Amino acid sequence: MAQTAWRQVAGTDFACEKTPATGHRGMVVTNHPLASAAAVEMLAGGGNAIDATIAALFTLSVVEPMMVGIFGGGTALIRLADGRQTVIDGLATAPAAAAPDSYRPISDTWPDYMETEGRANAVGASAVAVPGNLKAWCETLERFGRLDLATVTEAAIRHAARGFRATPYLCNCIEGVAEDLVRDPEISAIFTPGGTPLKPGDMVRQGAYADTLRLIARDGPDVLYGGELGARVAGALGRAGSHLRFQDLCDYRTIERQTVHGDYRGWEIVGTPPPCSGGVHIVQMLNLLEGFDVAGTGFGTAPGIHLLLEVLKIAASDRRASTADPDYVDVPVERLISKAYGDQRRAEILPDRANVFPARVISTESANTTHVTIADGDGNIVTSTQTINSLFGARLIIPGTGIIPNNYMYLFDPHPGHALSLEPGKRITSTQAPLIICRDGRPVHALGLPGGPRLYGSAMQAVVNLIDHGMSLQDAVEAPRVWTQGQDAEIEQAVPLAVRDAVAAMGHPVKAVEHVAGGMCAISFAADGAMTGAACWRADGTPVGIGGGEARAGTQFWPDYRRSTAS
Repeated sequence: MAQTAWRQVAGTDFACEKTPATGHRGMVVTNHPLASAAAVEMLAGGGNAIDATIAALFTLSVVEPMMVGIFGGGTALIRLADGRQTVIDGLATAPAAAAPDSYRPISDTWPDYMETEGRANAVGASAVAVPGNLKAWCETLERFGRLDLATVTEAAIRHAARGFRATPYLCNCIEGVAEDLVRDPEISAIFTPGGTPLKPGDMVRQGAYADTLRLIARDGPDVLYGGELGARVAGALGRAGSHLRFQDLCDYRTIERQTVHGDYRGWEIVGTPPPCSGGVHIVQMLNLLEGFDVAGTGFGTAPGIHLLLEVLKIAASDRRASTADPDYVDVPVERLISKAYGDQRRAEILPDRANVFPARVISTESANTTHVTIADGDGNIVTSTQTINSLFGARLIIPGTGIIPNNYMYLFDPHPGHALSLEPGKRITSTQAPLIICRDGRPVHALGLPGGPRLYGSAMQAVVNLIDHGMSLQDAVEAPRVWTQGQDAEIEQAVPLAVRDAVAAMGHPVKAVEHVAGGMCAISFAADGAMTGAACWRADGTPVGIGGGEARAGTQFWPDYRRSTAS
């Protein structure tokens, strides 16, 4: 469908709040302008997309401290200039001392199924899993980057030491969890000084974290994974009731994984494999949709939203039943992404009313994450999702380090005997869904976003917006979204009431929400090398493109003095 025509069959029209950026020599899209600036500085200084990504992530750990940090976990989908594609899995793992019955669940039914006594799996040292981010970032830089660790951490150290001004987005996040933050003196001193949450424009300084980053820049990641910093943080967490021990940090390993591939109407979809469920279940949902005239149904119409909700429910059902750490659970990836399985499940979708697809609905994967999508002029592309899980992770700072640790133990099922149940050494399961979309072997789009369980469904909808509805990149990332796992059908308020009512009349329990998932970061690639970057209104996302270049070869100027000649 032509870009000018999609609105003619839309049940929902909308106005974009941001504008895209363009460039030929590089494109950076992150969820904070200072992180985008740090990434551009790496590209301008001779670095590649990998250098820029790692600089952006370290900077985000300072300026989006509620979303990401070196004591978190994440994944990176990388396409190198020579066409090689790989996934770097830096997801967190359960400590060796953890056991399936380490927590006492308070309920066997939704909505409190994942909650435990004293919130022990969600808040405080007892909620901290073994982090993978720092090791993954540094190993990725060493393998694929051009610059050194001291260079790519420079901007992050500067912003931590000198401070930066809090955005309204950061302040809203602080206010939302202030009740927990004030209980820890170290984190409260920065974000709720005197018990009062920061206000927009206030300076945020993190001197201890700057010192930690300087130590890492000097000594590398081993200072945490087996060195004196690791001993210090493990000791502090252990004394506070954590399962994590120093040996867990020594034993942690990243994993390089093969990408997941699907085909949607002749477009190749490249994503991440388990324990990330995003790639598998996005391909599954697209296979289901391929049997319908999605374009003819129109964007944002009641029948179109009904289709999206039904495929989301099927994917959620299969995800909870089967997708987890493949070292602990036999995940049927090939079956889930097969066209035959799509044909089989598609028959269960009723054209005019909601169906029931039984699933245990679990929603403790936090929406509070960050994402970067970055490309350079040589053809390297990185799309990477990173997090400490909930807002401000475990909602404490490890004394004297400035480090905000994750609360990833909240993602393990506290009931033994299920695919997502807690086991020693097990990797967490995530819906992270960085994607690269190709046509005839050439990358055309790369995208990703934060958003917890709503994340992979939102990425799928962006693919549909681009391919079926022919949207521009900016329209695709900002378009209203929907989500369900079988319970409430969340529909963004930008969808007109009449459309929401029509969806409800089909049997969906509609709930109007302000937003579904977080700020998408996306890049499109034209055949002539031009790149377009887009970020959406759901975060502080900022695209920055690089054009221009070096002077024409051989260009020089005469000196400003006369050359003397011998008499």
